[in-house]
Amino acid sequence: MKLRIFTEPQQGATYDELLMVALAAERLGFDAFFRSDHYMRIGAGDPGVGSTDAWTTLAGLARDTSTIRLGTLVTPATFRLPGPLAISVAQVDQMSGGRVELGLGTGWFDAEHVAYGIPFPPVGERFGRFEEQLEILIGLWTTPAGETFSFEGAHYRLADSPALPKPAQSPRPPIIIGGVGATRTPRLVARFADEYNVPFRTLDDTAKAFDRVGRACEAEGREPVLLSVAQTVCVGSDDAEIARRAGVVEQDLGVLRATGLAGTPAEVTEKIGRFAELGVERIYLQVLDLADLDHLNLIAEEVLPHV
Repeated sequence: MKLRIFTEPQQGATYDELLMVALAAERLGFDAFFRSDHYMRIGAGDPGVGSTDAWTTLAGLARDTSTIRLGTLVTPATFRLPGPLAISVAQVDQMSGGRVELGLGTGWFDAEHVAYGIPFPPVGERFGRFEEQLEILIGLWTTPAGETFSFEGAHYRLADSPALPKPAQSPRPPIIIGGVGATRTPRLVARFADEYNVPFRTLDDTAKAFDRVGRACEAEGREPVLLSVAQTVCVGSDDAEIARRAGVVEQDLGVLRATGLAGTPAEVTEKIGRFAELGVERIYLQVLDLADLDHLNLIAEEVLPHV
């Protein structure tokens, strides 16, 4: 089991704060540092400094870190055209020496689209654009050097693209698709994804989602994809510390214990084991208090060695 640190900078975080967490995660032995891709705070509260751009952030981290893997969970297909996105991800992959992974989704937060003038089509069209983007990204990255790539779809048209630059990873960076949709998501995972992520669900709901994707992979005639989950983490050495950390991020501790990874190191390790029994190979630990590096230290010392 690999543990990855997952942050939500749209709630208010500077690049320097994200770098501090990424460097700590790298030093402590976590597998990856991921961030969400949003342009506005989700939910009520003080937006602080506001959000930062995900791929600008990852470009900086590509140069300011050395070994930890980097990625988004997930970039909305509504934010960027597929050709420029392919260039950005390939460039950041080069800058990092081949440490980038792309989580891609349809986009869902309509308020941030309105706030920043980003078109937000109906859900059916968003899925159509999402599917075409996946085809285009893979096509651009895997077109042999010296050849061109063309694509004709309902939403995008590419003609004789030089399909450059190429990412450092061959044949391409890993693609992560998340969500719990019952029909379209499993089909797209089976066609395009290297990893399937279930975000913030119970063990039972996670198992059902995994089963749907497994059946879709079988129908597509491919091996099962790597399975992962995202879970809010709140670990403390005792009940008082657990409660304090939950309070700082304004989370209900009872809900966190039931639906996330909250508790003592032993409790959290035990629940991670139950996810492992479902076939989970990676867990994205959603860290909401970026200033609490002692939290990361505790997880690294008391949980990471046992998973």
